[in-house]
Amino acid sequence: MAEDTAIFAGGCFWCMVEPFDSLPGIKKVRSGYTGGHVPNPTYEEVCSHTTGHTEAVKIWFDPDKFSYKDLVDLYWQVADPTDATGQFADRGDTYRPVIFVNSDEQKKIAEESKKELEDSGRFDRPIVTKIEDAKPFYEAEEYHQDFYKKDPFREAMMMAPRKRYQQQYWEDKING
Repeated sequence: MAEDTAIFAGGCFWCMVEPFDSLPGIKKVRSGYTGGHVPNPTYEEVCSHTTGHTEAVKIWFDPDKFSYKDLVDLYWQVADPTDATGQFADRGDTYRPVIFVNSDEQKKIAEESKKELEDSGRFDRPIVTKIEDAKPFYEAEEYHQDFYKKDPFREAMMMAPRKRYQQQYWEDKING
């Protein structure tokens, strides 16, 4: 059975797990930190904005069942690609939108997908999501994992702005 990984940053990692977690071919989704210069950072260190890390999710998937392109296409629907300084209520560099690529093939797919989105006219602001080479991914503390299952009420409150975003910009995909 084939396996690959994808790493996406799009605001609070709590809100980035559920959209990917139950799709066919998705084996595991873990919250964590990447893109920084401190090994094995803690949540408190990342929140101090001194480690350079971004909150992200790492997705293990079977590309024969769910392609990397499909993951990238879904990513655009759950993270605002026009906001470089955070996502929704989450502000700051630790919440910036980034597609971290693991290979030249992933980079090509992500860049082509970003270009398609730019050309689509779906947004009236520039697409500012970065595409960067993957760096070490450090899993967040266990209490951050599968948060949407542990505290569904709080997760729903945090997801409300994302849901409004999806309805505004992606209603055709959601209802289609």
